[in-house]
Amino acid sequence: MSLPNCLQCQSEYVYEDGLLLICPMCAFEWTPDEEVAEEEGLVVLDSNGARLSDGDTITVIKDLKVKGAPKDLKQGTRVKNIRLVEGDHNIDCKIDGFGAMKLKSEFVKKM
Repeated sequence: MSLPNCLQCQSEYVYEDGLLLICPMCAFEWTPDEEVAEEEGLVVLDSNGARLSDGDTITVIKDLKVKGAPKDLKQGTRVKNIRLVEGDHNIDCKIDGFGAMKLKSEFVKKM
């Protein structure tokens, strides 16, 4: 059976471990079902692995320093109506008291 390339780094050295496919080059793990979802469009997961979509409400899970702002973005801050974008900071949003901002999905959880 031919295994697909890694969805993250496109490495050809993918192996099976039970129900998971694992890439030894970047340590990315996924199921064959996720491969189909990846082809459908942008997939963004929060810190707990829940799939995010446009319009979701999220919560910040740790204090984040904001460049140019006099205060940090505090843990527990709720953000409504997010928009997902390609890139390193893959969440666009507006936060009261901070304005428009881009966040990394690894620092948020879905509500």
